[in-house]
Amino acid sequence: MGNIKKIYMTEKSIVGDLINFRGLVYAPINENGVIFLFGKVADDLNMYIEEIKPGFPDCIGRRFVGKGWERVTIEFEYQSQNFKQHGHDPKKCDIIICWEHNWNECPIEVIELKSEIQGLDNYSIQRPLSQKESINDNKKNLKNLFNNVRPTEKVKDWYNKLFEQLSSDIDSFWAKIGAKYIGFYSPERSFASIMIRKQSIQLECYCGDNPINGTKVSNLRFSPRWCKLILKNDTDSDNAVKILKESHKRINEAIKSGKTTGYYSGGEFSSQKYNETENDEE
Repeated sequence: MGNIKKIYMTEKSIVGDLINFRGLVYAPINENGVIFLFGKVADDLNMYIEEIKPGFPDCIGRRFVGKGWERVTIEFEYQSQNFKQHGHDPKKCDIIICWEHNWNECPIEVIELKSEIQGLDNYSIQRPLSQKESINDNKKNLKNLFNNVRPTEKVKDWYNKLFEQLSSDIDSFWAKIGAKYIGFYSPERSFASIMIRKQSIQLECYCGDNPINGTKVSNLRFSPRWCKLILKNDTDSDNAVKILKESHKRINEAIKSGKTTGYYSGGEFSSQKYNETENDEE
């Protein structure tokens, strides 16, 4: 039969659920997986890392909070409750970053990656492009967004009013402009997502367990903690400022109480829903 060698599997391969997120095929099933996934989304969470070290806490980082970059101490866990099981001192840590948040009485902030990634842009891993092929994606600013969408002057005025009013009234508010959406931050977390359209503005914001007056729940099944409204006139614009202020207040309260705040938190995950784009009629 020749020199045929038999290959035996020496280890069983156990993986998490299929997520196919930015080159990570399966969901984390341990702390190491959480650390790897966090590295994929640190920029989306407006963080950068200064040090990953042995011992507690695992990580020293910085998070943008509007006026600058605040130092934060981070502990990685597969589940948030592992923090308590490991006997860590909450007073010596600012944030738990985990795959699954299952510690309702957690006294510090928790970032649950399981819900956070469902609201982030996904992309497949492809071969590197040559310099000639590459596309410059660094022009994600308001001017280019307006040029792409071509909204009416009225819509531009509505957005500028929202931004200027919140900037004036909320000390810890800041905005991040993407290719399709504008994120409003609390400053730690995004509490509102703004989509500019030609004749209107679609706004989704965090509401927690109860809808904010003047809005409707974005999706009872997938995002029950977020609400939605469409700006089509000056009255809607005035109401939107009040709604966004209330949303900002609620998300900061949620962070203090350790609740998850991602768009899909508290709802049933659906990969089909995640890959779809909502197209409400204007």
